Amino acid sequence: MQRISFVLILTLLAGIFALHVGRTQASAPSPAGPQFTSDGKLVRPEGYRRWVYLSSGYGMSYSPKPDSMQMFTNVFVNPTSYDYFVVHGTWPDKTIFILEEYGSTSHGSINKNGSYQNEFMGFEAEVKDEARFPDKWAYFGFEGAEKSASAGAPSKNVCWNCHEQNAAVEHSFVQFYPELLKIAKEKGTIKPTVHLEK
Repeated sequence: MQRISFVLILTLLAGIFALHVGRTQASAPSPAGPQFTSDGKLVRPEGYRRWVYLSSGYGMSYSPKPDSMQMFTNVFVNPTSYDYFVVHGTWPDKTIFILEEYGSTSHGSINKNGSYQNEFMGFEAEVKDEARFPDKWAYFGFEGAEKSASAGAPSKNVCWNCHEQNAAVEHSFVQFYPELLKIAKEKGTIKPTVHLEK
């Protein structure tokens, strides 16, 4: 009788474990780092909204003249890179950022003031891959439902140059991510050429 109870308990435990593994695999986000096609295109990162959320912006523009369309931007980074940054204050190889863009509106439902996000406009990816890119970082745009995208060309394009000159830590605009800015200040990893306040 004792042997039958023991076998029954083991069988139940094995079933629970298998159910847990199946659920975990079914809901797993995309791999930790960037994935590429055989011809060098970045595979569309799936499940990035389950990555670490860094911050949002509204109507941000790097030129004195504001854009005609005021958009929201939401920034995410892959979890393993975030964990590395928390410890070191820098970004490891295979870091991938996503900056998604949404239109804005202020009229809808019960809202009387302020603005909220509405239509999804697309997203951009920033990837650090030292073996793949001679300049370490590359930039990709996904406007529709494309499954992959090529890096912006030339390699040192407008995006690359702006990040190189103005980003607080490596090629990331940590100055706009309050919690990461605290870490960068603590670790002393802010580029000395970058002025955080005007």
